Amino acid sequence: MRVFKFGGASVNSAPAVRNMAAIVGRYCDDALVVVVSAMGKTTNLLEQLVPGVNTLDEHPALLQQTKDYHMGIVRQLFTDAAHPVYADLERLFSQLQRQSSLPPTTYNYDYSQTVCFGELISTTIVSHYLNSIGLENRWVDIRQIIRTDNQHREGLVDFTATCRNARAMLLSDSPRLVVTQGFIAGSADGHTSTLGREGSDYSASILSYCLDADSMTIWKDVPGFLNADPKYFPDTVKIEQIPYNEAIELAYYGASVIHPKTVKPIQNKNIQLHIKSFLNPDAPGSVVGPFPTIRPLTPLYIFKKNQTLLSVLPKDFSFIAEDNLQTIFAVLAKLNIRVNLMQNTALSFSLCIDDSPMLLDQLRDNLQNQFHLRYNQGLQLITIRYYTQDIIDRIVGSSTILLQQRTRTTTQLVIQ
Repeated sequence: MRVFKFGGASVNSAPAVRNMAAIVGRYCDDALVVVVSAMGKTTNLLEQLVPGVNTLDEHPALLQQTKDYHMGIVRQLFTDAAHPVYADLERLFSQLQRQSSLPPTTYNYDYSQTVCFGELISTTIVSHYLNSIGLENRWVDIRQIIRTDNQHREGLVDFTATCRNARAMLLSDSPRLVVTQGFIAGSADGHTSTLGREGSDYSASILSYCLDADSMTIWKDVPGFLNADPKYFPDTVKIEQIPYNEAIELAYYGASVIHPKTVKPIQNKNIQLHIKSFLNPDAPGSVVGPFPTIRPLTPLYIFKKNQTLLSVLPKDFSFIAEDNLQTIFAVLAKLNIRVNLMQNTALSFSLCIDDSPMLLDQLRDNLQNQFHLRYNQGLQLITIRYYTQDIIDRIVGSSTILLQQRTRTTTQLVIQ
C-alpha cells in the first residue's frame, strides 16, 4: 500500500491533471490511495465566501469565478457534454451557493463548511478523469474516515476511530486505486471539519499511519526538500535526507514543503516520506526517515509573510505572571489561534500570529477588558536554522527587527 498526495499546483490545469494521471498510472499495479488538494488557489477564493467575511452582494462574482475556473479545466478533460462529471459538479456548486448564503454563526464552523468544497470538487474531477482513461478508481469521502473533535477548524484527530474507519473503507481489492480529499474531515458532531491550512499532507500522513503504508509520497513543483524557497533564493540546495525530528522542527517553523503535523504519525510507524517533483517524476527527490543527521548540512531559511505581532500588557501594571498567561492561552485555545513565536518580559507578552482580521478582532474582544493590546500587521517572520551572524546580517539587511529569539541552532526574527 502506497499513499500519494497531490497539492493544488499539481492539478491546477487540464495539462496538470493529465500529468498527475500519468504519474498515478505508473504505480496503479499496487494498492494506492491518492489524496488530492483543492485545485490551484481555490481555497483562497472559498475563504472569501465564508459567511460573514464579505457581503452577500460580493458572493455571486466570487462563486462565478470559482465555477468558471473549474469548468474551464473540465471542458478540456471531458469533451462529451453528457459526461456524468457535469451533473456531479453542478450539484456541488449548488451546495456551495447555499452554504455561502447562510447567515454567519461561528467563524471556525462556517469556515470548514465552506472551504471543503475545494477538495470535493477537485477529487470529483480527478476521479472521473482517471476512470475515463482506464484507471478504475473509487471516489471516497474522507469525511467518513478521518474523525476529529468539534473544533471544526484545525480539528484534533481521533486516531482510534479514524483507523477503524480507514481499514474498513480503504482496504479493499475492488478497485485498488482510491481517490480522496486532503485537508477536510468529519467532526464528532457530524459536520465537516478541517485539519489546518495546507493540511492535505497531514491527511495523507494519517491514512499512511492507519493503513500501515509502505511509503508516503508528496508530489510538489520543486525537486525535493530545499533549504530555502526558490522564489527568494536562486541558489537553493536540495536536502537529500532529513531525520524525522529535523523535519518536525522545520515544518513547525513554517517550511512550506510539508504541513507541521505530517511527520509524527509516519514516524510512529517508521514510514518513510518521499518528496518528489511531479515535473520530473524520475528524479530521486528527498526522503524523510530514520536518519542520524540531515544531509547535506547547510543553513535552512524559512519565511512566513503576513504576520501580526501582538503585545499584551496588564492594565493594572502587574507582572505577566502565570495567571495572566493562563488567561491569554485559554483565549488562544478557544479561538484555535496558532502562535508562531512568543516572548514575555516582566510587563508584556508578545506573540506572532498569522494575519486574520476576523480572528484578531475576536482575540481583541476577549482580551481588551483585562489587558492593553498593541499590534503591528503586515510583518514577516524569518527562521534560520544553522545560522551564523554573517547570515543574519545578510538576510535582515536594513530591515527593522521587532522581535528576535535565538537558540544554539535556530534564530527567529520578526521584521517589518
